Amino acid sequence: MRTSIATVCLSGTLEEKLRAASAAGFDGVEIFEQDLVVSPQTPEDIARLARELGLSLDLYQPFRDLEGVDEATFAGNLRRAEAKFALMRRLGMSTILLCSNVGTATIDDDELVAGQLRRLGDLAERYDIDVAYEALAWGRFVSEYDRAWDLVRAADHPRIGTCLDSFHILSRRTDLETIARIPGDKIFFLQLADAPALTMDVLSWSRHHRVFPGEGSWDLTDFLARVAATGYSGPVSLEVFNDSFRQADTYRTAVDGLRSLRWLEAGVSATLNGALGVAVGSAAGSAAGGAAGAGTALDLRPLPEVAEPRAVDFVELSTEDLGTLTRQLHQLGFDFTGFHRSKPHVQLWTRGQARIVISEIDSAAIDRPWSERSPGSYLRGIGFDVDDAEAAMHRATLLHAIEVPREQSHDEEVLRGVFAPDGSEVFFHQSDGTAPAWIREFGTDTGRRASRIDHVNLAQPASHYDESVLFYTSLLNLHAQPSQDVPSPSGLVRSQVMSSADRSIRMPLNVAPVHSELVGDKARAQTSADPYPEHVAISCEDIFEAAAIARARGLDFLAVPQNYYEDLASRFDLDPDFLRRLQEHHVLYDADSAGEFLHFYTSTIGSVFFEMVERRGAYQGFGAPDAPVRLAAQYRRNRGL
Repeated sequence: MRTSIATVCLSGTLEEKLRAASAAGFDGVEIFEQDLVVSPQTPEDIARLARELGLSLDLYQPFRDLEGVDEATFAGNLRRAEAKFALMRRLGMSTILLCSNVGTATIDDDELVAGQLRRLGDLAERYDIDVAYEALAWGRFVSEYDRAWDLVRAADHPRIGTCLDSFHILSRRTDLETIARIPGDKIFFLQLADAPALTMDVLSWSRHHRVFPGEGSWDLTDFLARVAATGYSGPVSLEVFNDSFRQADTYRTAVDGLRSLRWLEAGVSATLNGALGVAVGSAAGSAAGGAAGAGTALDLRPLPEVAEPRAVDFVELSTEDLGTLTRQLHQLGFDFTGFHRSKPHVQLWTRGQARIVISEIDSAAIDRPWSERSPGSYLRGIGFDVDDAEAAMHRATLLHAIEVPREQSHDEEVLRGVFAPDGSEVFFHQSDGTAPAWIREFGTDTGRRASRIDHVNLAQPASHYDESVLFYTSLLNLHAQPSQDVPSPSGLVRSQVMSSADRSIRMPLNVAPVHSELVGDKARAQTSADPYPEHVAISCEDIFEAAAIARARGLDFLAVPQNYYEDLASRFDLDPDFLRRLQEHHVLYDADSAGEFLHFYTSTIGSVFFEMVERRGAYQGFGAPDAPVRLAAQYRRNRGL
């Protein structure tokens, strides 16, 4: 599948955008007119740079406000079009995007519009240019793709075709059945964008909130499969207007965009082969470039099939406050397994199947691709128990994730992983249902308690949030649950859970208020004033027993105010003795029709804290009503209030 990206998706100069698109691996780009207009480079210079970078220049866009006008106005519009056609010849480009008229159209007459498109086609023929007519969702008279196609068909000119744009089609909820009636060779261009489910005017939605495929709420797999079935053989291009993308690092945004297309391509390949959710190719087959989308002109490539992870194998924390962190683990009932046999600065603590790897660091910040960390204690990485570690790693590589460099001896368990967008590390480990073999490198795992890692809560800078959702969706087959906003003393915290279907993996992603991100990833700096740390939640069978042991060992609980328990009594019909026990042990409580959720929090060390949880019945949530209480308590404690 040929991939392309509109330069409007990226930050920087036109030259920087072209270099980033090439470095990320795109085949071509759309040139957004303003990017060329403000560039000091000549069209010939841009064409030369694209050739050097191995990029095709796929689309010049946009040409606006042509059709549905009186004859005098149309004559002026043709003069404008001819100037653009001449410019495109200098660029070596052959396709232009024509948007349906939104500003100057005064005549809603299909015969007139078809005739004007035909005359434009005659002009385009002289310059060897194809015109892709697109219905903008807010077009004055033409706002639906099926009507745009009717006009193209009526124009009946070989140089006039249509452009299908997923945003303009899906935002209006237009029936997609008409796509099947459009011949593939009359679809001159295809633009893709996803979007979150928002209730707002479509123009603002389009200009500020588009995202890459897999980062929003639309089924682009179905959309692209329909287009592929027409025989369309041109580029599959991203056109995403997003305020955050146009302020973010140019290269990483380009990589995120290409990852979204490769993930979507594999999904469509599986769909068209009648194998959605079933294996669509082995790692070896993908490496060889085999196309599961045989029979389509797009030449779709699959990815190695990976099942959802079975469990969180381990969480790794790095700290320069080793004594405080390990003391807190002891207070929570973790046992010290031992030091790593070849890495004496690394140790393992276990509580049943909940495994915490601790690596001691010095005061220097750790460099990571695309991320900066401050010293202290922080969540460094997560290991996942997967069915096929080799396939998972190969899939991650094909999705342009960067491998974590790791030293290991010849007699140690092979453990490979990649960097997540926030700079943390994601490892893939394959076990046979018994204790992982890598544990022997630390000692003997006692496994005395029935505990596991219930969930891992990750803080995300807003600029990386959509990228993180796609990362965990595409690499691990996790599913994004509906997001919600949680109030805190510093503003609203956006929270979205990534989970496996059976909920064995639960990963809430939290986005801090904007003002806390003035220094990029250092918003997650491990300072006493940081109100948005990350945490690891550990399950237990008896929350009160766990709390009693922790209290006896001197745990510094996160204090819960009296007002919370008074409100709890008003919301639930709780036995007074039970309510007293909750308050005595700093335990919070939630319940729904499926069951109950009891949990308590520790104080924060650097940017890390722990949560002990007991789930009763089939409760699947995270105690969402208690989140504001936790955030407020952490805010007060971190500021000494």
